[in-house]
This record gives sequence, C-alpha cells and structure tokens, in this order.
Amino acid sequence: MADDLGRRATRHAVVIGGSLAGLLAARVLAEHAEKVTVVERDRFPEGPDARPGVPQGRHLHVLIAGGQQAFDELLPGFMKELGELGAPKVGIPEDMVQWQNGKWFRRNPATAHFYSGPRPQLEWLVRQRVLADPRVDLVEGTETVGLTGDSSRVRGVRLRERGAGAEKETRVLEADLVVDASGRSTKAADWLADIGAEAPHEEILDTGLAYGTRVYRSPEETPDTDALGYYIVPNPTQEYGAVVLPLGDGRHLVTLSGLRGNEPPTEEGAFEEYAKRMPHPVISDWLSRAEPLSPVYGFRKTANIRRRYDRPGRRPAGFLATGDALCAFNPIYGQGMAVAALSALALRRALADPKRTPTTRTVQKALLAASQQAWDISAGADKKMPGATGDAARPGPMDRAIGWYLGRVQERAAGDPAVGAPFRRALTLTAPLSVLFAPAVARAVLFGPVAETPTEPPLRRTDG
Repeated sequence: MADDLGRRATRHAVVIGGSLAGLLAARVLAEHAEKVTVVERDRFPEGPDARPGVPQGRHLHVLIAGGQQAFDELLPGFMKELGELGAPKVGIPEDMVQWQNGKWFRRNPATAHFYSGPRPQLEWLVRQRVLADPRVDLVEGTETVGLTGDSSRVRGVRLRERGAGAEKETRVLEADLVVDASGRSTKAADWLADIGAEAPHEEILDTGLAYGTRVYRSPEETPDTDALGYYIVPNPTQEYGAVVLPLGDGRHLVTLSGLRGNEPPTEEGAFEEYAKRMPHPVISDWLSRAEPLSPVYGFRKTANIRRRYDRPGRRPAGFLATGDALCAFNPIYGQGMAVAALSALALRRALADPKRTPTTRTVQKALLAASQQAWDISAGADKKMPGATGDAARPGPMDRAIGWYLGRVQERAAGDPAVGAPFRRALTLTAPLSVLFAPAVARAVLFGPVAETPTEPPLRRTDG
C-alpha cells in the first residue's frame, strides 16, 4: 500500500487516546475512513466528571476565541450547547482585573472572550457529540502497548486490557492509519523503536513552573467590584502568578503558580499564605472572603515539548501524532484545548486537499503547523524566565530584537486599545502574530505615548 491517507487507503483508523485531541481527530477521520476506533486507557464517566487520565482535569482550563471558532466548525452549534450548560463567558479586558509587567490593565470594553467552565464538562459534551457517530467505535479500559508493522509502515496497534481481573495478554488491532493522541507522556518513541523506526527529536523548554489549584465558593457580591476574575501574570522579575476564574454556580477556580524552588504548597493553610507573595494583596484579600470547597491539587509537568516528526528520519507511513503527543505547551497559557481543535481542522484540510494526495509526511507537517503560533507564544515567553532549561531555551539571533519590540507591545497593551485589541487577537489565536507588526500597531508601539494605566486594581469597569 502506498503512503496514501486518502479515502481509498484508510478503511480503518485507530486513535490512541480519548482526549479532546483524540476525539476531535476521530471526528475528522470518520469523514474519510469506514471505521474509526478510539482506544482509551480509562473508562469514561457517564457524566461530566473528572477522570484520572486527564492529569490537569481538576485545574484551570479556558477555551480561547480561536478554539471556539474551531470547535464550532468541527461540531456545529457546540459553543451554544456549552453556554447552555452554564460555562461562564468572560470578556477581556472588561471582566478581568489583570496585572502584567508592573501595570494594571484598563478594563476597557471586551475585544475577546473565553469560556472558563470545568474541563470535564467540555470534554463530556465533545464525547457525546463524537461518539454519537456510528462510524466511531470506543474501546475503553485498554492501553496501547505497541505498534505493529515495520519501519516502512504501521499496520496496527497492540493492546492490553487494564483493571483487576483483566486479561494481561496483548491483542492486535489492525489499522490502515494510527493516530497518537495519548498526551504529553506518550510512549511513541519506544513504540517506534520496537518496529525499527526512529523516534522524533524532542525540543524542550522547561521553566520549572508549578501550580496549585483549589475550588472556592465565591464571596458574596460586594459593591466595590464587578470583576469576574483576576489574573497576575508572572514575568522575569516577578515570578509568582495567580488566576481566579468563574466555574459557574457561584464557584471560582483559583490557581497559584511559582517557578522551580518556589512551588506553591498543597497544604490547606499554606496555600492561602502563598497568595501573599503576589505583587498586590488583591488575590489574598479575595481568598480571605471566599469559602474553600476542595483540597489543593498540585501540578508540575509544565514543560513545553515539541516532537519534530516533520524532520527527516526513518519513520513509518500510516502513523501520525497530534495534540500534546505532538506539541505540549506550558498549560498556564491556556492554549491546549484550542490547539487540539485547530489541529483537527488542519487534519481535515490536509486530508481533503484537492491539489495533492495526502501522505503521512504532508499531513504531519500540517498538524505541526497548526500548533506553531501557540508554541511561539508559550516558548517565547518562557524563554525569558529565569532558570529556563532545555535545548529550546537557547535564544536565537533575532530573539533580542523581537523580544524588545514585544516587550513594548505588552507595555502599551495595558492601556492603549489600539495595541491591546490586536495583542489579544494574537494571544487568542484568531489572528497571526504578524498583526502585532501591522503599520498602525507598530506606530503606536514605537512612537505613541504610553497610555495611562490604573495605579491600583481596577475593581470597577472603566469607560472607553
């Protein structure tokens, strides 16, 4: 069989992992394959509940604007359904009290929105939609332990049932295409080595950032604030971060973060004490009035990791990687769910390209390209943080000049809507980063005055 991922070649596709990236990839593959099988090591809960296979499931997730558009294109009407489930919609900068680079952002009218409901709620809705397709089959409680085939072509996966009393023998599930969506801890490098193929080179950038998260009952409304959330953004001179965002039903999720050596504690009283390290007591004051509803959950795996399947190597046809198995970001930037959807759209377009027969290599390059802007944002910001390690932490020849310019962008975005609006469009993946270099933006960045910003947290909205 030629390296052809077109409709005639792909009778059966297997997706490893029932993550958002895996489910959305299955949604697209069902348009081309006769059958798609999603293999998931967990057993899915019946409702919108957390599951062990999503290590960040109890932590903060936001669906930024670029992801909203992609979800609606993949699953028409999705955002309307998510809103009907009660997922809060937060406008920025209007609804947020935000501190960044020593400045409080003016709470001007919103130019972008994100949804901040619980991750299990969104994943459950996706699962309901995707698995309703009769072409998509689900194998639960089963882990992938290897690939079948050789260095020229993958021909299936080796599976083993999980759980007490399960058969420990492996079985083979044949496939014309295998998609790895098993997450940042993928074992694909070992699987490929076992069939005589080469693993991709990994680019890594790790700041050592860690965070802790806890759910709180929001304080009763007070007349001094109408903010929906709070955001303290860390930078190279101020290494602590905090995010407070609504979950719905009067609950907020609070995440505190710090770099290697200054990780937030998971002990109950110590978590609130850690909030006092922020550059302003606004977060600590909010916590003192809120009621804790959950334990503190910690998370440490925040490195940016990109696996370069696009580079030459002895790798087989019929095997693709997507989602965090391909490119994983520091989760603090809130890009993962959006990139999962954008990657599924890239898969759809590559498979349906009328100008060329899709091959493993061309489709894999398209998937990597879908994550490029998010990587540039996440890795670009983390590269400046003290103590960053990894081969991707080394600055390139243009990094200093671009970093200087983007620093001025961030400085002016806090108070100047002419800079802030395109800045948010780029961060929410609805416009390319080049929008920050457009003539009108560049003039404001290079020659415009620095707009006045609040000296204290703007607890009430501002005009214009």
